Amino acid sequence: MSGILDLLNSDLGKTIINGVSGSTGTDQNKTSSVLTMALPVLMKAMERNASTPQGAEGLMGALANKHDGSILDNLGGLFSGGVNEEVTNDGEKILGHVLGNRKQGVEKIIGEKSGLDSGSVGNILKVAAPILMGVLGKQAKQNNVSSSNDLSGLLGGLLGGNAAKEEQSFLEKILDADGDGSVIDDVAGMVLGNASKKGGLGGLLGGLFGGK
Repeated sequence: MSGILDLLNSDLGKTIINGVSGSTGTDQNKTSSVLTMALPVLMKAMERNASTPQGAEGLMGALANKHDGSILDNLGGLFSGGVNEEVTNDGEKILGHVLGNRKQGVEKIIGEKSGLDSGSVGNILKVAAPILMGVLGKQAKQNNVSSSNDLSGLLGGLLGGNAAKEEQSFLEKILDADGDGSVIDDVAGMVLGNASKKGGLGGLLGGLFGGK
């Protein structure tokens, strides 16, 4: 199974980046940077939430019903008419549910690294969150996800399977940050150290954060 960042490099990913960029009025490269940083963080937060029986049940219910992947069937229509309020309200709810009180800190850090204010980052994530849930819903359907073990396997696979501990801890630290931004600088060196040895999440994150 390909990882979540492979998705962003695919044709579907380019459609998502172009559409989110257009609908939020944000520069395409910056939108791409925000999504490349934010999607693994959101996935990691979902993986955390799904580690409890209640969290896993809630996420599986959402993926089986509202977020079953059908949003991906008409992305052209979604973006061409302007993303409606129903989608962004849904995105706001997803972010609140997934990130909780860490939402502002995550948006602030990603904003600092991408050169956007946290409000713009929030707007991008509100549009991207329902699409990410749609991607998960589609994958869940294709992989017949029916238990919390299946779900954690799916999320882990999209995060890069047995990714290096540094990368997983990197995402954890962003999630636990108080929003001062320094956590990324502290950890970027560690991830950058791995970037030259291999690609994957470490290479991408290292390249992104190291280049700022």
